[in-house]
Amino acid sequence: MARPSLTVLQVLPSLHGGGVEQGTLDVCAALAQNGHRALIMSAGGPMVQAIQAAGGEHLQWSVGEKSLRTLRFVPALRRLFRDQDIDIVHPRSRLPAWITWLAWASMPKATRPRLVTSVHGFYRPGRYSAIMTRGERVICVSNAVHKYALETFPGVSTTRMSVIQRGINPARYPHGFKASTDWQQRWRAEHPQFEGAKLIVLPGRLTRLKGHEHLVTLIGRLRQLGQNVHGLIVGGVDPRRTQYAKSLQERVALENLNDRVHFLGHREDMREIMSMSDLVLAVSSQPESFGRTVLEALSLGRPVVGFAHGGVEEILTALYPQGLCAVGDDDALLASVRRLLEDPITVAPVHDFTLQRMVDRTLELYCELATSSRTI
Repeated sequence: MARPSLTVLQVLPSLHGGGVEQGTLDVCAALAQNGHRALIMSAGGPMVQAIQAAGGEHLQWSVGEKSLRTLRFVPALRRLFRDQDIDIVHPRSRLPAWITWLAWASMPKATRPRLVTSVHGFYRPGRYSAIMTRGERVICVSNAVHKYALETFPGVSTTRMSVIQRGINPARYPHGFKASTDWQQRWRAEHPQFEGAKLIVLPGRLTRLKGHEHLVTLIGRLRQLGQNVHGLIVGGVDPRRTQYAKSLQERVALENLNDRVHFLGHREDMREIMSMSDLVLAVSSQPESFGRTVLEALSLGRPVVGFAHGGVEEILTALYPQGLCAVGDDDALLASVRRLLEDPITVAPVHDFTLQRMVDRTLELYCELATSSRTI
Protein backbone atom coordinates (compact mmCIF):
# COMPACT_ATOMS: atom_id res chain seq x y z
CA MET A 1 0.00 0.00 0.00
CA ALA A 2 1.46 3.36 -1.07
CA ARG A 3 2.12 5.96 1.58
CA PRO A 4 -0.13 9.02 1.49
CA SER A 5 1.26 12.38 0.36
CA LEU A 6 1.24 14.55 3.46
CA THR A 7 1.36 18.22 4.34
CA VAL A 8 3.35 18.51 7.56
CA LEU A 9 3.73 21.67 9.63
CA GLN A 10 6.59 21.81 12.15
CA VAL A 11 6.37 24.63 14.68
CA LEU A 12 9.22 26.11 16.74
CA PRO A 13 10.27 29.50 18.17
CA SER A 14 13.07 30.43 15.75
CA LEU A 15 15.71 29.15 13.36
CA HIS A 16 18.93 30.46 14.91
CA GLY A 17 20.73 27.12 15.00
CA GLY A 18 20.87 24.33 17.57
CA GLY A 19 19.80 20.73 17.92
CA VAL A 20 16.04 21.27 17.68
CA GLU A 21 16.44 23.48 14.64
CA GLN A 22 18.78 21.02 12.90
CA GLY A 23 16.38 18.16 13.53
CA THR A 24 13.57 20.26 12.08
CA LEU A 25 15.65 20.92 8.96
CA ASP A 26 16.55 17.23 8.62
CA VAL A 27 12.91 16.16 8.74
CA CYS A 28 11.93 18.99 6.38
CA ALA A 29 14.46 17.78 3.80
CA ALA A 30 13.32 14.16 4.14
CA LEU A 31 9.67 15.15 3.69
CA ALA A 32 10.45 17.12 0.53
CA GLN A 33 12.62 14.33 -0.88
CA ASN A 34 9.79 11.86 -0.37
CA GLY A 35 7.17 13.95 -2.14
CA HIS A 36 5.51 15.50 0.90
CA ARG A 37 4.89 19.17 1.56
CA ALA A 38 7.05 20.54 4.39
CA LEU A 39 6.01 23.72 6.19
CA ILE A 40 8.05 25.31 8.98
CA MET A 41 6.59 28.00 11.26
CA SER A 42 8.93 30.18 13.32
CA ALA A 43 10.01 33.76 13.95
CA GLY A 44 12.80 33.24 11.43
CA GLY A 45 16.56 33.20 11.68
CA PRO A 46 19.71 32.29 9.74
CA MET A 47 18.47 28.78 8.92
CA VAL A 48 15.45 29.95 6.88
CA GLN A 49 17.51 29.84 3.71
CA ALA A 50 18.55 26.25 4.42
CA ILE A 51 14.91 25.29 5.01
CA GLN A 52 13.94 26.75 1.64
CA ALA A 53 16.92 25.17 -0.11
CA ALA A 54 15.84 21.79 1.29
CA GLY A 55 12.40 22.18 -0.32
CA GLY A 56 10.53 23.52 2.69
CA GLU A 57 8.26 26.54 3.00
CA HIS A 58 8.76 28.97 5.87
CA LEU A 59 5.92 30.81 7.60
CA GLN A 60 7.22 33.69 9.72
CA TRP A 61 5.00 33.69 12.82
CA SER A 62 6.32 34.60 16.28
CA VAL A 63 4.62 31.70 18.04
CA GLY A 64 7.42 31.46 20.59
CA GLU A 65 7.13 35.02 21.89
CA LYS A 66 6.40 34.99 25.62
CA SER A 67 3.56 37.48 25.59
CA LEU A 68 -0.22 37.41 25.89
CA ARG A 69 -0.23 38.77 22.35
CA THR A 70 0.88 35.35 21.15
CA LEU A 71 -2.64 34.07 21.84
CA ARG A 72 -3.71 35.93 18.71
CA PHE A 73 -2.19 33.10 16.71
CA VAL A 74 -4.74 30.56 18.01
CA PRO A 75 -7.60 31.49 15.62
CA ALA A 76 -5.08 32.17 12.86
CA LEU A 77 -3.67 28.67 13.27
CA ARG A 78 -7.12 27.13 13.06
CA ARG A 79 -7.66 28.90 9.73
CA LEU A 80 -4.22 27.80 8.52
CA PHE A 81 -4.94 24.18 9.40
CA ARG A 82 -8.10 24.31 7.28
CA ASP A 83 -6.86 26.47 4.41
CA GLN A 84 -3.61 24.59 3.90
CA ASP A 85 -5.09 21.11 4.51
CA ILE A 86 -2.49 20.34 7.18
CA ASP A 87 -2.32 16.58 7.79
CA ILE A 88 0.27 16.58 10.60
CA VAL A 89 1.20 19.42 12.94
CA HIS A 90 4.36 18.89 14.95
CA PRO A 91 5.28 21.54 17.57
CA ARG A 92 8.81 21.17 18.93
CA SER A 93 8.86 23.65 21.82
CA ARG A 94 6.59 24.37 24.77
CA LEU A 95 5.02 27.74 24.01
CA PRO A 96 4.46 26.93 20.34
CA ALA A 97 3.02 23.60 21.52
CA TRP A 98 0.50 25.37 23.75
CA ILE A 99 -0.58 27.71 20.94
CA THR A 100 -0.82 24.74 18.57
CA TRP A 101 -2.77 22.66 21.06
CA LEU A 102 -5.26 25.45 21.82
CA ALA A 103 -5.98 25.80 18.11
CA TRP A 104 -6.05 22.05 17.51
CA ALA A 105 -8.22 21.11 20.51
CA SER A 106 -10.86 23.70 19.61
CA MET A 107 -11.46 22.16 16.18
CA PRO A 108 -13.84 19.29 15.38
CA LYS A 109 -12.01 16.02 15.89
CA ALA A 110 -12.84 14.79 12.40
CA THR A 111 -11.31 17.78 10.61
CA ARG A 112 -8.31 18.76 12.67
CA PRO A 113 -4.77 17.66 11.76
CA ARG A 114 -3.06 14.84 13.60
CA LEU A 115 -0.85 16.07 16.44
CA VAL A 116 2.74 14.98 17.08
CA THR A 117 4.88 16.45 19.86
CA SER A 118 8.57 15.96 20.61
CA VAL A 119 10.18 15.81 24.03
CA HIS A 120 13.51 17.41 23.17
CA GLY A 121 14.80 18.02 26.66
CA PHE A 122 14.61 17.50 30.41
CA TYR A 123 11.83 20.03 30.94
CA ARG A 124 10.92 21.32 34.37
CA PRO A 125 8.05 19.36 35.96
CA GLY A 126 4.65 20.98 35.75
CA ARG A 127 1.64 21.56 33.56
CA TYR A 128 3.42 24.01 31.26
CA SER A 129 6.03 21.41 30.26
CA ALA A 130 3.56 18.53 30.21
CA ILE A 131 2.13 19.91 26.96
CA MET A 132 5.01 18.17 25.18
CA THR A 133 3.48 14.82 26.14
CA ARG A 134 -0.03 15.70 24.88
CA GLY A 135 0.42 14.65 21.26
CA GLU A 136 -1.38 11.75 19.67
CA ARG A 137 2.17 10.51 19.17
CA VAL A 138 5.06 11.67 21.36
CA ILE A 139 8.64 11.42 20.11
CA CYS A 140 11.46 11.22 22.67
CA VAL A 141 14.87 12.05 21.21
CA SER A 142 16.81 9.64 23.44
CA ASN A 143 16.27 6.82 25.92
CA ALA A 144 17.35 9.22 28.68
CA VAL A 145 14.59 11.66 27.72
CA HIS A 146 12.03 8.85 27.47
CA LYS A 147 12.86 7.67 30.99
CA TYR A 148 12.70 11.21 32.34
CA ALA A 149 9.33 11.94 30.70
CA LEU A 150 7.76 8.80 32.15
CA GLU A 151 9.04 9.66 35.62
CA THR A 152 8.19 13.37 35.48
CA PHE A 153 4.80 13.66 33.80
CA PRO A 154 2.22 11.39 35.46
CA GLY A 155 -0.46 9.99 33.22
CA VAL A 156 1.54 10.09 30.00
CA SER A 157 0.58 7.09 27.90
CA THR A 158 3.47 4.78 27.08
CA THR A 159 1.58 3.50 24.04
CA ARG A 160 1.74 6.96 22.46
CA MET A 161 5.48 7.43 23.11
CA SER A 162 8.28 6.44 20.76
CA VAL A 163 12.04 6.80 21.10
CA ILE A 164 13.55 8.11 17.87
CA GLN A 165 17.16 8.90 18.62
CA ARG A 166 18.73 11.78 16.80
CA GLY A 167 21.22 10.92 14.10
CA ILE A 168 23.84 12.26 11.73
CA ASN A 169 24.80 11.62 8.13
CA PRO A 170 27.94 9.44 8.28
CA ALA A 171 28.81 10.50 4.73
CA ARG A 172 29.16 14.08 5.99
CA TYR A 173 31.16 13.00 9.05
CA PRO A 174 33.32 10.15 7.72
CA HIS A 175 35.80 8.46 10.00
CA GLY A 176 39.25 9.95 9.53
CA PHE A 177 37.97 12.98 7.62
CA LYS A 178 40.60 15.53 6.61
CA ALA A 179 39.79 19.12 5.72
CA SER A 180 40.76 20.29 2.24
CA THR A 181 44.27 21.59 1.66
CA ASP A 182 42.90 25.09 0.97
CA TRP A 183 40.94 25.06 4.24
CA GLN A 184 43.96 23.90 6.23
CA GLN A 185 46.13 26.59 4.69
CA ARG A 186 43.61 29.29 5.63
CA TRP A 187 43.30 27.85 9.14
CA ARG A 188 47.05 27.92 9.70
CA ALA A 189 47.33 31.43 8.28
CA GLU A 190 44.55 32.69 10.58
CA HIS A 191 45.82 30.84 13.67
CA PRO A 192 49.59 30.42 13.49
CA GLN A 193 49.70 30.11 17.29
CA PHE A 194 48.06 26.68 17.03
CA GLU A 195 51.07 25.17 15.26
CA GLY A 196 52.47 22.36 17.44
CA ALA A 197 49.77 22.84 20.10
CA LYS A 198 47.02 20.54 21.29
CA LEU A 199 43.52 21.78 20.46
CA ILE A 200 40.46 21.20 22.64
CA VAL A 201 37.15 22.20 21.07
CA LEU A 202 33.91 23.01 22.87
CA PRO A 203 31.10 23.36 20.29
CA GLY A 204 27.84 25.14 21.07
CA ARG A 205 26.22 28.51 21.51
CA LEU A 206 27.38 30.72 24.36
CA THR A 207 24.84 29.76 27.01
CA ARG A 208 25.53 28.80 30.61
CA LEU A 209 24.16 25.33 29.89
CA LYS A 210 27.15 24.40 27.73
CA GLY A 211 29.63 24.62 30.60
CA HIS A 212 32.23 26.90 29.04
CA GLU A 213 33.51 27.70 32.54
CA HIS A 214 34.84 24.15 32.79
CA LEU A 215 36.86 24.67 29.61
CA VAL A 216 38.32 27.92 30.94
CA THR A 217 39.28 26.23 34.21
CA LEU A 218 40.74 23.27 32.32
CA ILE A 219 42.90 25.40 30.00
CA GLY A 220 44.16 27.47 32.92
CA ARG A 221 45.24 24.37 34.83
CA LEU A 222 46.83 22.76 31.76
CA ARG A 223 48.86 25.94 31.19
CA GLN A 224 50.04 25.84 34.81
CA LEU A 225 51.22 22.29 34.13
CA GLY A 226 53.30 23.60 31.22
CA GLN A 227 51.18 22.10 28.45
CA ASN A 228 50.81 23.88 25.12
CA VAL A 229 47.06 23.52 24.82
CA HIS A 230 44.47 25.88 23.32
CA GLY A 231 40.74 25.86 23.98
CA LEU A 232 38.39 26.77 21.12
CA ILE A 233 34.85 27.91 21.90
CA VAL A 234 32.94 27.49 18.65
CA GLY A 235 29.44 28.94 18.72
CA GLY A 236 27.55 32.17 18.38
CA VAL A 237 26.20 34.37 21.14
CA ASP A 238 22.64 33.51 22.09
CA PRO A 239 20.65 36.76 21.64
CA ARG A 240 19.02 36.13 25.02
CA ARG A 241 22.32 35.43 26.79
CA THR A 242 24.56 38.34 25.81
CA GLN A 243 25.42 39.10 29.44
CA TYR A 244 26.68 35.54 29.95
CA ALA A 245 28.90 35.80 26.87
CA LYS A 246 30.31 39.11 28.12
CA SER A 247 31.03 37.72 31.60
CA LEU A 248 32.76 34.67 30.11
CA GLN A 249 35.00 36.83 27.93
CA GLU A 250 35.80 39.03 30.93
CA ARG A 251 36.80 35.99 32.97
CA VAL A 252 39.14 34.79 30.23
CA ALA A 253 40.78 38.22 30.12
CA LEU A 254 41.00 38.46 33.93
CA GLU A 255 42.80 35.11 34.09
CA ASN A 256 45.20 36.15 31.30
CA LEU A 257 43.98 33.36 29.05
CA ASN A 258 43.25 35.41 25.92
CA ASP A 259 46.19 33.69 24.22
CA ARG A 260 44.87 30.23 25.14
CA VAL A 261 41.05 30.45 25.02
CA HIS A 262 39.64 31.56 21.67
CA PHE A 263 36.07 32.61 20.82
CA LEU A 264 35.56 31.63 17.18
CA GLY A 265 31.87 32.58 17.03
CA HIS A 266 29.29 30.85 14.86
CA ARG A 267 31.00 28.79 12.16
CA GLU A 268 29.75 26.83 9.18
CA ASP A 269 32.94 24.72 9.20
CA MET A 270 32.48 22.99 12.55
CA ARG A 271 33.27 19.64 10.93
CA GLU A 272 36.65 20.89 9.72
CA ILE A 273 37.47 22.48 13.07
CA MET A 274 36.62 19.30 14.98
CA SER A 275 38.71 17.27 12.54
CA MET A 276 41.72 19.41 13.47
CA SER A 277 41.14 18.96 17.20
CA ASP A 278 42.86 16.61 19.57
CA LEU A 279 39.81 16.43 21.82
CA VAL A 280 36.19 17.58 21.87
CA LEU A 281 34.41 18.46 25.13
CA ALA A 282 30.76 17.95 26.13
CA VAL A 283 30.54 19.45 29.61
CA SER A 284 27.04 20.85 29.91
CA SER A 285 26.05 21.77 33.43
CA GLN A 286 22.67 20.09 32.93
CA PRO A 287 22.01 16.85 31.06
CA GLU A 288 21.54 17.30 27.34
CA SER A 289 18.72 15.49 25.64
CA PHE A 290 21.04 13.98 23.06
CA GLY A 291 24.37 15.61 22.19
CA ARG A 292 24.67 15.85 18.42
CA THR A 293 28.18 17.32 18.39
CA VAL A 294 29.42 14.39 20.49
CA LEU A 295 28.18 12.03 17.81
CA GLU A 296 29.61 14.16 15.00
CA ALA A 297 33.05 14.25 16.63
CA LEU A 298 33.10 10.52 17.31
CA SER A 299 31.99 9.80 13.75
CA LEU A 300 34.99 11.82 12.53
CA GLY A 301 37.18 9.68 14.78
CA ARG A 302 37.93 12.43 17.30
CA PRO A 303 38.02 11.55 21.02
CA VAL A 304 35.35 13.12 23.24
CA VAL A 305 35.35 13.73 26.98
CA GLY A 306 31.89 14.38 28.35
CA PHE A 307 30.02 14.52 31.62
CA ALA A 308 28.19 11.27 32.37
CA HIS A 309 24.58 12.38 32.23
CA GLY A 310 21.75 12.64 29.74
CA GLY A 311 22.20 11.90 26.07
CA VAL A 312 25.96 12.48 26.21
CA GLU A 313 26.31 9.58 28.63
CA GLU A 314 24.03 7.50 26.39
CA ILE A 315 26.22 8.09 23.32
CA LEU A 316 29.58 7.75 25.07
CA THR A 317 28.52 4.57 26.86
CA ALA A 318 27.65 3.03 23.50
CA LEU A 319 30.55 4.36 21.44
CA TYR A 320 33.44 5.68 23.58
CA PRO A 321 33.14 4.89 27.30
CA GLN A 322 36.74 6.02 27.84
CA GLY A 323 35.47 9.59 27.51
CA LEU A 324 32.98 9.46 30.38
CA CYS A 325 33.70 11.85 33.25
CA ALA A 326 32.00 12.59 36.57
CA VAL A 327 29.53 15.45 36.21
CA GLY A 328 30.88 18.86 37.22
CA ASP A 329 34.16 17.44 38.55
CA ASP A 330 36.99 19.65 37.26
CA ASP A 331 39.64 17.38 38.82
CA ALA A 332 38.23 14.34 37.02
CA LEU A 333 37.94 16.35 33.80
CA LEU A 334 41.58 17.39 34.02
CA ALA A 335 42.68 13.80 34.66
CA SER A 336 40.62 12.43 31.74
CA VAL A 337 41.82 15.09 29.32
CA ARG A 338 45.48 14.69 30.30
CA ARG A 339 45.23 10.92 29.91
CA LEU A 340 43.72 11.11 26.42
CA LEU A 341 46.06 13.87 25.25
CA GLU A 342 49.11 11.92 26.37
CA ASP A 343 47.91 8.47 25.29
CA PRO A 344 45.00 8.80 22.80
CA ILE A 345 42.54 5.92 22.56
CA THR A 346 41.38 5.31 19.00
CA VAL A 347 37.72 5.95 18.24
CA ALA A 348 36.15 3.10 16.29
CA PRO A 349 34.01 3.87 13.21
CA VAL A 350 30.42 4.76 14.16
CA HIS A 351 27.59 2.75 12.63
CA ASP A 352 24.72 3.66 14.95
CA PHE A 353 22.70 6.84 15.38
CA THR A 354 22.31 7.60 11.67
CA LEU A 355 20.32 10.46 10.22
CA GLN A 356 18.66 8.13 7.72
CA ARG A 357 17.29 5.95 10.48
CA MET A 358 15.99 8.99 12.35
CA VAL A 359 14.13 10.53 9.40
CA ASP A 360 12.82 7.16 8.17
CA ARG A 361 11.29 6.43 11.56
CA THR A 362 9.86 9.95 11.85
CA LEU A 363 8.21 9.77 8.43
CA GLU A 364 6.90 6.29 9.21
CA LEU A 365 5.33 7.67 12.38
CA TYR A 366 3.73 10.54 10.45
CA CYS A 367 2.28 8.19 7.83
CA GLU A 368 1.03 5.65 10.37
CA LEU A 369 -0.66 8.38 12.39
CA ALA A 370 -2.25 10.00 9.33
CA THR A 371 -3.99 6.74 8.42
CA SER A 372 -4.86 5.54 11.96
CA SER A 373 -8.09 5.90 13.89
CA ARG A 374 -8.44 8.93 16.13
CA THR A 375 -8.34 8.15 19.84
CA ILE A 376 -7.96 11.63 21.36
